[in-house]
Amino acid sequence: MPYSELIKNFEKVRDYMREFYVFGFKSREEYTRRSSRSYDDERRRIESWLGGYMAFRNTAEGKNIFISVDNRNVPFNPLHNAWKAKSFTDKDIVLHFCILDVLADDKALTLNEITNLVGDRLSHTETPFDFDSATIRNKLKEYTELGLLTAEKHGRALSYRLSEDTVDRESWTEATAFFSEEAPLGVVGSYLLDRQDEVPEHFSYKHHYLLHTLDTQVLYDILSAMKGKQFIDIKTFSNRRETEGNFRVYPLRFYISTQSGREYLLAYHYRFLKPMFFRLDMIRSITPGAFEQEHEKYEGFAEKLDENLWGVSLGSEYSLDHVEMTLHVGDGEEYIVSRLMREKRHGRVEALDEHTYRFSADVYDAGELIPWAHSFIGRVIRFDCSNRFAVERFYADNKRMAELYGGGGVP
Repeated sequence: MPYSELIKNFEKVRDYMREFYVFGFKSREEYTRRSSRSYDDERRRIESWLGGYMAFRNTAEGKNIFISVDNRNVPFNPLHNAWKAKSFTDKDIVLHFCILDVLADDKALTLNEITNLVGDRLSHTETPFDFDSATIRNKLKEYTELGLLTAEKHGRALSYRLSEDTVDRESWTEATAFFSEEAPLGVVGSYLLDRQDEVPEHFSYKHHYLLHTLDTQVLYDILSAMKGKQFIDIKTFSNRRETEGNFRVYPLRFYISTQSGREYLLAYHYRFLKPMFFRLDMIRSITPGAFEQEHEKYEGFAEKLDENLWGVSLGSEYSLDHVEMTLHVGDGEEYIVSRLMREKRHGRVEALDEHTYRFSADVYDAGELIPWAHSFIGRVIRFDCSNRFAVERFYADNKRMAELYGGGGVP
């Protein structure tokens, strides 16, 4: 039977699922940020959602519990289940079904009519069930905002009816299945799939980034503020420093790593008077503010900044590193050129001769580019950069690889 304690604070659930089960691998005794009772309550709750994906190992420090997922056998993100648990009271669930029942005939009814019909149904219960029209009004308002009901104004009175569902969900099933796993707000697709009789399991993923679903609410709140051109106050927490931070920023863009799936917010920081990056998994809460009168100016900063971004590092004082990498492309290796063109981002690729190509770019932090450059080892003729530390790192890494695996490496 699922653990059914009411969820008062989802941020606490998010914190346990991410920091404890995924990143921490801590034993019960090692987790000191909250009480042992709180840990036990959250563990039972999470296990009710992820029981088939939980594993543990015994160590000298104690029993370590963690999430274990084999991407080959998991076509859908099990962490979506965290968003499908909702707190409700007995009165909530009874009124939910009663309201939908009285509106089932597709009639438009007023608040008083719905209240009377619900009262009539509940008058036949063995135990008294007390409610008033204000409770029904709040429910109707909530369901209208959710899109379950449609409010129609007739004179001075509002009438409510069930919203029409004209979408052919079955024709969108495959697209929804892909969206649920690949899109930043994929949990929306997961909700839609729950309403399908059959769900396709056509897709498998070499890199299946599960954790981003825990940041869905943060992402949604920021997107809502961006739509309204509002500044936001964000509260962050750094696990490494174990410190909290509070910042007022204007949100500009999102960047998602293709290597790790990690999500970042680029925002203009009012105090430091410059754009900065924030990791979404470190943002605890969002408070939207007022309309930003100078939003066009700040959005222009993002456009300009993006011209020289390789990843999410802005380097030192926005200075640019010039990078050049010369490669040899053998016969039948046209795919290397195609890959250079596909992955060059804001860089440039030019042919020096039939078998020699040069990649060049001006970026804020050349260090971010080095792992990508290493993926061409064996074809790199020369690597140059205006940042000498990047050059030293590149050749030092290459030398270590040559020592480990043999071979001449890059001269």
